[in-house]
Amino acid sequence: MEIKIINQPISQAELEKLAEDSFGDMVKGVVDIEKGKMALGGELHADAEALLLENGSNQQNLWGINILPQKSKEDRIEFTSLINIRPSQGYRSMEIEDKEIKEKIKKIVDGLIN
Repeated sequence: MEIKIINQPISQAELEKLAEDSFGDMVKGVVDIEKGKMALGGELHADAEALLLENGSNQQNLWGINILPQKSKEDRIEFTSLINIRPSQGYRSMEIEDKEIKEKIKKIVDGLIN
């Protein structure tokens, strides 16, 4: 499964194609909340995370999500991933619970998907 770094807006149709090529109704993603970009696709969040790290992102700024293109804009993001578990940063859950981080992610996703 191909992973793409998204730093320019893509269409809803492109998002749906990525989902189709991944899990059908869902695409895994990792968002860099500092650089305002994300990597979409692949089988594991860790693969997208590795691609972003290779391209200059810092670990503490990367958060794993799932995007469900068929859902409404308000409900399409699931804030759950194994890469979000970081005891050293005080995050012990797969679910992102920090409202500020969730808002940053939502703003980036909404800005990169038309």
